[in-house]
Amino acid sequence: MGDESVAAGGLAFGNDDNVYKQVLASFPLCDMIEEDLSQNPQFYKLMTSLAHHVDKTGLTRPLKTDVEKAEQELLSQRRVWLQSESLHRALQEMSQDHRVRKHHATVSPDESMLYETMEKCLLVTQCARKLDPSNTTNKDRPSILGLTPQDVMALMPSEKNIQRMKQILPGELEKHLKTKCFSFLSYYRPECENQSDSLKTSQLSHLSAQLDEDKKKVECLKESSWEKRALLQRQTQLYLSELTNCVQLLQSFILENRLKIQPDLDRKKLDYFEGKCELILQKIMAEMVAIQLETYTTDSISAHKEIRQKEFWEIEF
Repeated sequence: MGDESVAAGGLAFGNDDNVYKQVLASFPLCDMIEEDLSQNPQFYKLMTSLAHHVDKTGLTRPLKTDVEKAEQELLSQRRVWLQSESLHRALQEMSQDHRVRKHHATVSPDESMLYETMEKCLLVTQCARKLDPSNTTNKDRPSILGLTPQDVMALMPSEKNIQRMKQILPGELEKHLKTKCFSFLSYYRPECENQSDSLKTSQLSHLSAQLDEDKKKVECLKESSWEKRALLQRQTQLYLSELTNCVQLLQSFILENRLKIQPDLDRKKLDYFEGKCELILQKIMAEMVAIQLETYTTDSISAHKEIRQKEFWEIEF
């Protein structure tokens, strides 16, 4: 019964030649090739059944839902943290710019009061936060120098200066962020650098959507590249496997062909050596004749031949 349900699940992929490719596409992280599925039917049924319960990353459907919820919660917390962190860094950048201006030129008393109050508030708040134990720390732990957050908060600037800072700071912060946004826009779109502020503001209103679109394109290209890399890896393994089979087939063909033509090669070698020996014998005979001609006269050779013939007849008869 279990095999039938598994087989029924496999039918969802279809019965055509692409069925193995569809299973492989469902598990891109697995190091599998089509031969692994075709040569192991039970393994193929198992992978087909798993494809209905897990995604491409290997997570089950319920676990995938829990992960997505956790990611959404983490994203929300990260967004809140980024907002406060961005604001804090913007204030620090404004303070650094003020110090540079103060070093190169004379600044107004109101500006000096604003940044001195802001820097003191940031420093006191940071120190108070260091002294305030969190939920994960031991509250019985002795404090630094015996100080409490209330002791540090007493060093805050006067209420008058704080109220004055609250009135001026939003406008200064807006100008700083506006300048920073224009700089980012000029970096992302250099053609907007010489445009008016109104046009830049209009461009900024569409920049977020453009960045999201570009980010999606990048993610899509990354996913496509990752899929192509996985496909290339599988194709490489398949190519190496086929190449190994071809090499083995070629070796067997060479051996078989060599065994077939070996007798013919041996016969040709034998004919070659026989011909070479015949030439050597003829050369030796020619040398012997040349030596005889140099050593004996024609009459001496004829006399020797007659003597040998006479001895031959005497031995025979």
